Amino acid sequence: MIVGIGVDVVDVDRFRQQLERTPALLERLFVPAERHLNTRSLAARFAAKEAVAKAVGAPVGMNWQHCTIAVDETGAPSVVVDGTVADAARARGVETWHLSISHDGGLATAMVVAEGSTPAGRR
Repeated sequence: MIVGIGVDVVDVDRFRQQLERTPALLERLFVPAERHLNTRSLAARFAAKEAVAKAVGAPVGMNWQHCTIAVDETGAPSVVVDGTVADAARARGVETWHLSISHDGGLATAMVVAEGSTPAGRR
């Protein structure tokens, strides 16, 4: 059962400019394993994290460090959560994440489907 859906689009050039203006964003938004990536990949991961937040109701106090976008050996992306994001996901009944990331031109897009066996609020 789908318990949440989130989608986000990031303009890669605008995201690059924001990182240049505010270098501390790199550490605030990304875990160490993500920080070495190129701007296009960082923008896509940020879009994915925003989509995750939307899928769990954009909780106040969400820590971006508690959501990591990982890739497996085939390059398929996945969502890994802990802390504040895991708490929000648990509260909504999320058991499984489905993530798709795409790039086209200067845009990075991500869509997340949060799946669970019980609707939120009926646990």
